[in-house]
Amino acid sequence: MRALGFERFSLAGHDRGGRVAYRLALDHPGHVQRLAVLDILPTETVWARADARMAMGYWPWSLLAQPEPLPEQLLAAAPEAFVDAALGGWGTPASAFGHDARAAYVDALRDPAHVHAICEEYRAAATIDRAHDQADIAAGRRITCPLLALWGAGGALDTWYADAGGPLALWREWAEDVQGHAVEAGHFFAEEAPVETAESLRRFFLAPRGTDDTA
Repeated sequence: MRALGFERFSLAGHDRGGRVAYRLALDHPGHVQRLAVLDILPTETVWARADARMAMGYWPWSLLAQPEPLPEQLLAAAPEAFVDAALGGWGTPASAFGHDARAAYVDALRDPAHVHAICEEYRAAATIDRAHDQADIAAGRRITCPLLALWGAGGALDTWYADAGGPLALWREWAEDVQGHAVEAGHFFAEEAPVETAESLRRFFLAPRGTDDTA
């Protein structure tokens, strides 16, 4: 961002991109003005609360974190099956993705370097990413900029963590200024409900600090 001429900026990230975004906000608080995270919770929170629902519903977390070369070989052997399971299995209808988008995902999984990088990211989430989160907890570091959390209504975040107060309560363990709401769509709600998602982000990024967006 500095190379692009921006010392301070706002960030939005979905899924793995959201994990990059919240880590950046923790590591470089002086640079992130506002942070939006889409359909995620902090990595340590997910692992610490992992149960049978998580193991079965979000199988890439455990499967792809296994030592190489097993996950790489599985992905390379059946790229279409993995893509179809992900795009159609987490609450968003497969029809939300056009043929070209699906083909791009499948083509990426035909490249051994891409497959290895994907697996390494999940291995990091199970190891060093957790260690970084745990170190922040121990040191009392928190996200200081305003944070917007959006998640799919009726999906994993909406239902698995109800006993803990839901996604907003869990993000408030990590951040000082949290707001957000569910989107009437599945995990890939940016593709499934692009207008609603864009409007929520627009309101948040343009709002004065202290404005709540929980509707």
